[in-house]
Amino acid sequence: MTRVLVTGAAGFIGSHLVEALVRRGDEVVGIDNFDPFYSRAMKERNLRTAAAFPGFTFHEQDMRDVDALRACLTPDTVIVHLAARAGVRPSLADPVGYAEMNVAGTAAVLEAARRAGVSRIALGSSSSVYGDSTPVPFREDAAAIEPVSPYAATKRAAELLLRAVAPVYGFRSAALRFFTVYGPRQRPDLAIHAFARRLVAGEVITLFGDGTQARDYTYCDDIVAGVTAAIDWTSTAPVGMEPFNLGGNRVVATGTMLDEIAAALGIVPRVEWAPMQPGDVQRTAADLTKSGAVLGYAPRTPFPEGIRRFVAWFQEAHGRTD
Repeated sequence: MTRVLVTGAAGFIGSHLVEALVRRGDEVVGIDNFDPFYSRAMKERNLRTAAAFPGFTFHEQDMRDVDALRACLTPDTVIVHLAARAGVRPSLADPVGYAEMNVAGTAAVLEAARRAGVSRIALGSSSSVYGDSTPVPFREDAAAIEPVSPYAATKRAAELLLRAVAPVYGFRSAALRFFTVYGPRQRPDLAIHAFARRLVAGEVITLFGDGTQARDYTYCDDIVAGVTAAIDWTSTAPVGMEPFNLGGNRVVATGTMLDEIAAALGIVPRVEWAPMQPGDVQRTAADLTKSGAVLGYAPRTPFPEGIRRFVAWFQEAHGRTD
């Protein structure tokens, strides 16, 4: 049994992770401040299954409160730091807020870890750190010094902060670069969820770019498998920080993504095209050589199957009134 503290536990990825951990018998402490980026009710529903397990404890608190976070930690705790202000386009309108949450917030988590004598940390990062100039497929040893949005810059800054202090504080740590995660409970602002809502409402779907924009979509269960593998890896990892790509191993064009959602819903989409928006990258693709060799990571969910599972959840959630 491992003792794990998960920041951002009520979110999309966090709630799936805490469920997987308690199901395998771990003792899990979740924290979340219910940031109003999207509805509290949705986040509370996310936690219902995990809350039924005796191994799960939840605290509503802000990760930036170092003393409160320190009180949740013991030296044998593994921290999985997922809490962050998310979204590329919103970050362009609020770079200060993103820096406060994603950089200062990470600094607070690392400080609480230092005070508690914690040595094992997994940081949730993003494929956005690679920007638009990194050769495809993205490798972890790429420089990643040209982010194209404040969100991407803050995620890279969080990585660098962990890299800087890990040797000093004795952290055995991983930075997990998630590639466009989707599935049940996906945030409502993300494309797959937003497109599903608009299709059901009969609205025109706006696609940005020239039709060649593509993403390495990764199903949430595969991400959770990668995170749990990283948790276990930190038990024997050397002191320092290692980055790992967690991707879906298949690049899907934006138009193909929309077609899969529409087919699963049984709706013919109406599409309009617009220029690419600031902060977007043309293409993401993960080189999984390192994460496969070190973590044993191997995504298992084909994109069409993942979309069918998302749509089944969406249709159930869409008709819910609680």
